[in-house]
Amino acid sequence: MRHIIGILLQNEAGALSRVAGMFSSRGYNIESLAVAPTDDPTVSRLTLVTSGSEAVIHQIVNQLNKLVDVVNVEDMTRGEHLERELVLLKLRLEPAQRDAVRGFVVRTGGRVLDPSTESFIVELLGSEAEISGFIAELAGHGELIEVVRSGALGVSRSNRALRLVETA
Repeated sequence: MRHIIGILLQNEAGALSRVAGMFSSRGYNIESLAVAPTDDPTVSRLTLVTSGSEAVIHQIVNQLNKLVDVVNVEDMTRGEHLERELVLLKLRLEPAQRDAVRGFVVRTGGRVLDPSTESFIVELLGSEAEISGFIAELAGHGELIEVVRSGALGVSRSNRALRLVETA
């Protein structure tokens, strides 16, 4: 099963490398990884997507919690959560297809970023399934030149937040 894991990580040199190394050394696959600063300049939030059984995910969470740079870990898939991914697509279109593609992009909630004659660049924000369907649909209208996906970002719907653990 696919899991979205949120990790708060100290902003230290090599911290991300240690997380990735833990996955690599144990033979786990990282399907996507997104890292960005938080409102606290000493901490970054890492959103990681991986697959495995409940036992494997439990082991991953336990191993992550043992890493010195890891502040907090949450498997968001265990509860209600929101998930979004961004995709940027560059297409080569025949002139006759441009209006149809523009209409499809707008109807699906996307935006045309660059409608130049050389390439047509669009963006869409949605779930993994929505993004995959969007790509498949557009591939039928023209030649996909480039596909750039952000990977999943997620946030739990519960009142509890993935925050720094306060110590007394």
